[in-house]
Amino acid sequence: MSFWTNLNTLDFKLSRTRANGLQTRFFEAGKGENTILFLHGLNGHLDVFARNFAAHAAHYHVLAMDMIGHGYSDKPDHDYEIKHYIDHVLGFLDVMGVKKASLVGTSLGGWVSARMGARHPDRVSSISLVSSGGLTAYPHVMNQLSALGSKATTGLEGLRARLEFVVKDKDSISEDLLDSRWNIYQQPDYQKMLPHILCLQNMEIRMRNLLTVEELGMVKAPALVLWTKDDPTASIEDGQKYADALPNSEFVVFDKSGHMPQYEEAERFNRVHLEFLKKAGL
Repeated sequence: MSFWTNLNTLDFKLSRTRANGLQTRFFEAGKGENTILFLHGLNGHLDVFARNFAAHAAHYHVLAMDMIGHGYSDKPDHDYEIKHYIDHVLGFLDVMGVKKASLVGTSLGGWVSARMGARHPDRVSSISLVSSGGLTAYPHVMNQLSALGSKATTGLEGLRARLEFVVKDKDSISEDLLDSRWNIYQQPDYQKMLPHILCLQNMEIRMRNLLTVEELGMVKAPALVLWTKDDPTASIEDGQKYADALPNSEFVVFDKSGHMPQYEEAERFNRVHLEFLKKAGL
């Protein structure tokens, strides 16, 4: 199923704006009273939510963005730590005129969402953490992400290996996803700034950015922690630790996907997430 098949009944905008001084690519659809902002993972881009936009735009104002250093957004010449992602997201919400949003973050995007929930509660209606990073620092995972992230820019074989790492069913990788990511990775500024994108896989940098159980306890917004049985980056116990630390959380485990359940199990993800938002009164 192509991106266009997922979006062919949806009125949407794919455009660019300046947020926190950075040219920022974004997606927008729906006209609901409440806003949902989708945040991608490491080496990712907004297209990974193509299977989720239409279902959510039927009820909500939907936004997604390429975060700093990623996709077709600007790639300034410095390491991208969590504070830089948050500044970019807050700037984007400001320029879009959104005072408060429900954040849906996968992997790195979940890390950003959780910290925003703790430190900027006035801007966050709810958080949904999908195979989220931010609580663990496993050297073997960090080394693998760095190696695969670098190899992915060198050829289609390396790119496919990077994507196969985060899915359970290798046949689920569409040609659209391969093509869109290959075009992103072939940007000269992307390859030049790749060390900045991968900086959170450096142990020293990662440790000063990690979330703590105490910090998660500060999150008052309703939270959905969505994990999988076959995530190559973290265990179900890690997901449960996330959920237990959040005061107002729900924990759901998927069993037919790897690190991207919103992509591999899109229909179930959409149903579960919309039910969560409804129960949260959003």
